[in-house]
Amino acid sequence: MSENEPLKERFFYNGALPAADNRLLLNRPRLHQLLDQAVRNPLVTVIAGAGYGKTLAVYSYLCNAPFKTAWLHLSERDNNRWRFWENFVRAVAFINPETAAKMADNGFPETKGQFDRYLLIPQRDMKPDIKYVFVFDDFHLISDGLVLNFLERSMNASFRNVSSVIISRKEPAAMRTVSFLSKGLLARISEDELRFTQEEMIEYFRQEDITLPEEAARGLYRDTEGWAFAIYLAGLALKRGPGKDYGRSFLKLNIFNRIEQEIFSGLSEDMQKFFIKFSMVEQLPLKFLTRLSENYHLIDEIEKSGPFIRYDPYMNAYRLHHLFQEYLAGKQDRLTEEEKRSVYLRAGDWCAENGQKMDAIGYYEKAGAYEKLIEVVYTLPQALPEHVTRFLLDIMDRAPEELYRERPRASGLHTRLLCILGKLDEAAEEARMLIEKFEALPVSAHNSWVLYGSYLNLGFIGMLNSPITHDYGFSRHFEKACHHCRLSGVDLQGGVIIANMVAYACRMGLARPGEPERYIQAMADAEPHIIASMNGCCCGMTDMARTEAAYFTGDLDNAIKFAYQALYKAQKRNQYEIETYSLFYLLRLAIARGKYGKIHEFFKLLDAQLEVTDYINRFLFYDIVSGWFYAHTGETGRIAPWLLDGPVEPELNFFMQGPETLVRIKGYIAEKRYADALAAIENRKNSYGLGAFLFGRLEIKVLE
Repeated sequence: MSENEPLKERFFYNGALPAADNRLLLNRPRLHQLLDQAVRNPLVTVIAGAGYGKTLAVYSYLCNAPFKTAWLHLSERDNNRWRFWENFVRAVAFINPETAAKMADNGFPETKGQFDRYLLIPQRDMKPDIKYVFVFDDFHLISDGLVLNFLERSMNASFRNVSSVIISRKEPAAMRTVSFLSKGLLARISEDELRFTQEEMIEYFRQEDITLPEEAARGLYRDTEGWAFAIYLAGLALKRGPGKDYGRSFLKLNIFNRIEQEIFSGLSEDMQKFFIKFSMVEQLPLKFLTRLSENYHLIDEIEKSGPFIRYDPYMNAYRLHHLFQEYLAGKQDRLTEEEKRSVYLRAGDWCAENGQKMDAIGYYEKAGAYEKLIEVVYTLPQALPEHVTRFLLDIMDRAPEELYRERPRASGLHTRLLCILGKLDEAAEEARMLIEKFEALPVSAHNSWVLYGSYLNLGFIGMLNSPITHDYGFSRHFEKACHHCRLSGVDLQGGVIIANMVAYACRMGLARPGEPERYIQAMADAEPHIIASMNGCCCGMTDMARTEAAYFTGDLDNAIKFAYQALYKAQKRNQYEIETYSLFYLLRLAIARGKYGKIHEFFKLLDAQLEVTDYINRFLFYDIVSGWFYAHTGETGRIAPWLLDGPVEPELNFFMQGPETLVRIKGYIAEKRYADALAAIENRKNSYGLGAFLFGRLEIKVLE
């Protein structure tokens, strides 16, 4: 790749970058040489406090380096894994949009299996003759364990033409950088290297048309100690009053006061207020800022505001320097509560319109726009990862009490989140209280909406609890939910209408005669009401339960018939997980009956599911089904590593636990790791995933 290639074609900066010709990009050959040596290593850390010019130094070097560069400006909000992944994928899109699309499809790799799949993407797409650099700016703001684990794994990946640069105010203690250092794979740039030399300071002043006598330059350098931000502020003051003599008191001046005197007070009233509003949101596109300013002339004025705000032509966005943002945060009391709410509401609307759902939820909470927040949450899948569910439940717990009085849908959402976390008794009590309250009120679309959601929650709680309670009366709750759905006029869309499969579709825990038939009849009674009230949800579930009952009682002909019926119905209404389970049992039945020619056909259907982006859990279930097959053929090297090595999926929702254990145990047996197999069996005997189900206990016993 040529060094003359346009900067835009080889460099992406997700944050506040100076324009390539900005005079603040001082050519510092000393630092450039250090960085040139450093990026020959897989990992580079640039560690220094605020104002040492870390970002500018690295950026200035990379502007003149013939590398493909992705730059992520991290924030505390990137501790939300979904938000981090959106940020990361957006950065990669500027290097290779096709790679980014595949990564977005793959989802955040929380598990080792998912990470192994993620690594295959760059392995296929990266060009061996190009050097790639990933920069993670403000790394010190990241504390989430899985985000850090992903970054560490990525940096450990053996790509000879990839380097990662961490820019941080402190050492990334949460990452095992010592292992990089011990292997000679880590280069460090510290505050001492970043400090301006006196010659560099004088050169910077020369660029700014500031002339200092030699003695004054020595004194000023001694006082600033080479701190880039202090040198910059000194330059501002020298421009205002040439020849001003600075003593040691300069460094003790409050930086915010200096910003006030040298920058903020010189702005127009409208511009001051606009910047205060801007400080309330993170980087958002230029179109959003024009919406926020309501005055296109303010955007022109931004360019005159010094180095504290920069335009990113590749993201078409502006970003405030963090010190300026902190200063402006102290000015937010100049805004009325209504003005603050308007800013957050507009930011939430923008994020919702552009698919940034987690950011939208955060802004809507700050705006107090809980109705909009709830609408976004209802577009998310039924069974969310635990960390996302807790994030949403915390928001609902912080919500004011009047929300639950004025917007009872909030109570329905709170109940649903408790269900997802497995707090079924607490969720059931909440649902019953809502039902008792709203059934006593006059019939209305709003009241029916609340009753509809409450009866749905109660129905699913009954279904989930049935292996433990042995109560199969949950169909009556779905019947009432369907009745109130018609009265409310609700038409659910999005991930919430896609059923989540659990360990078994035939959910009974007792081994008494007629028990499978009792559950299947209850499911058959409930399914039409669920389909009608949830836009096709659970279509094929009854036939899936019949498939399992026939399979475990040795009635293979009927098992095949019901599995095909479940497959057809699930495909018709986009019930992806039911479709996968039907293929799983068809695969098992083909092996049991020696119909090996069918195996390729079923795998083609499973492979096709990997292209369905609406199917959130497609990779997870593909690993389980294919892993089961490879355990039987003895090809354990083809089983997803997370199923055999280390803990099971750390974020696996409790609804879905069970099948992965069967694959793990079968894999251990195939590898003759009998002690590991017995330990895995013992650990799951009494678990919700397998031990609660009759068929689960049967499979455990056979394996044992």
